[in-house]
Amino acid sequence: MKRFIAFIAAVAPIAAGALIIGILIMGIARPFEAEGLGKDDQGVVSDAVVNSPTPEPVAASPLPPSGFAPQTRLGYTAGDQWEPAIATDKLGNVYMLYPQYGGVPGCRQCASPTMVLQISRDGGATWGAPQPIGGSRDGQWDAQMEVDPVDGTTVYAAWLQAQRSAIAVARSTDSGNTWSVVVPPNARDETDKPILAVRGQDVYVAFDVRNEQRLSASHDGGLTFTTATVANKKTTWALAGGGVVAPNGDVFFGWAGYAFGWAESAVNLFITRSTDGGQTWTILPIARSSAAPACPPDYGCGWAFLGAQMAMAADDGGAVYALWNAGQARKGPQRIYFSRSDDSGDTWSAPADVSTAADGVEHAFPAIVAGAANDVHIAWMDSRAGDWWNTHFRASTDGGQTWTGEVDLSTYVPGYQYIQPDGFRFPFGDYFEMSIDAGGLTHAVWGEGHNYDSPGSIWYSRGNAP
Repeated sequence: MKRFIAFIAAVAPIAAGALIIGILIMGIARPFEAEGLGKDDQGVVSDAVVNSPTPEPVAASPLPPSGFAPQTRLGYTAGDQWEPAIATDKLGNVYMLYPQYGGVPGCRQCASPTMVLQISRDGGATWGAPQPIGGSRDGQWDAQMEVDPVDGTTVYAAWLQAQRSAIAVARSTDSGNTWSVVVPPNARDETDKPILAVRGQDVYVAFDVRNEQRLSASHDGGLTFTTATVANKKTTWALAGGGVVAPNGDVFFGWAGYAFGWAESAVNLFITRSTDGGQTWTILPIARSSAAPACPPDYGCGWAFLGAQMAMAADDGGAVYALWNAGQARKGPQRIYFSRSDDSGDTWSAPADVSTAADGVEHAFPAIVAGAANDVHIAWMDSRAGDWWNTHFRASTDGGQTWTGEVDLSTYVPGYQYIQPDGFRFPFGDYFEMSIDAGGLTHAVWGEGHNYDSPGSIWYSRGNAP
């Protein structure tokens, strides 16, 4: 969730301990609709949501011979489900994490929002019951989830908690059955946009505290962390949008910088890179965008909701990729751009507009994932259907030189007033995510809603470009 934030104190590097939280993942949910109170009423728990029926198993739409399966709703079916994260391991497990608003069914003590985990044990065909990953009485925001690409099984998750003043990093070595949770050192000041990046024993979380871009780093597999400043730009509030650790160990984070924290300023998109485990950082300018488009007046959008942001990925061959939305005219429609680096970020290919939508169509919320060398998959949301949005996907097997045709992942589901045959009414979340499993299948999860606030839900699909 994007928020205007304030910073007061500095942080000295210290180590943090771990709290073990055991979770049993079993059972699943039956269809039920009980609206939450929305993000404008965050912190307020609805009795209707808490008292809603116990979840039952969810069977995803069957995988077609080619292309993507029709979308399937995940998460609780009571309250609101917002900006999900997804990861896959080499054992066939698929993990989905998201913040649940309005309360958690069956959990009177759970806050709004509470971070909820849902797992598939069969490659996304069926899904177990959604359950809180770790308790918090004062809210949890901004889900992140990664599987270590080295061992293919260790799962990491991250989120904000303690009224957005602390970051939690969770680690599981038993396929998500139990988790150890570490709270990296921070100033206990309002924090935003944690972005998780993992490879082997190196675990990084980038985040912002007002005009400072910060990083918590672990080099013992997430057992202990130190926190330091990555960049301190006195005239810029920068929000992290994507991050990745390349096979050679270099770590990259993408940022969107707003002048003086002004939502209507131009946005500088830049990357911070470290080649020494996070001890020192280089700033790599990438692009500049005009001010964010305005939301419809009655949609209740958060701060710069449709503003420029950058997602990042790296393939097994060492290529690093960036995908972002940006616009030329102030508050005008934005496009989706792609760039690649083959020299660890020293140089980048010319930005390529990767959408086939007509000029004047609004684009936002880039998502990117990479697998084997030169295998890169991208997605975004756009409004080419007029008043309706859709989630579009493309893939490349030559590192982004050429692309498959676009696939619309959004499919009509009856029974939701904000989902129609032409698309969904509005994006629900500041981002969405994809993951590529061991068999090369793409898994995507995203949010669809009536407006920024409520109601809204999260949806899942798996497949590949036909």
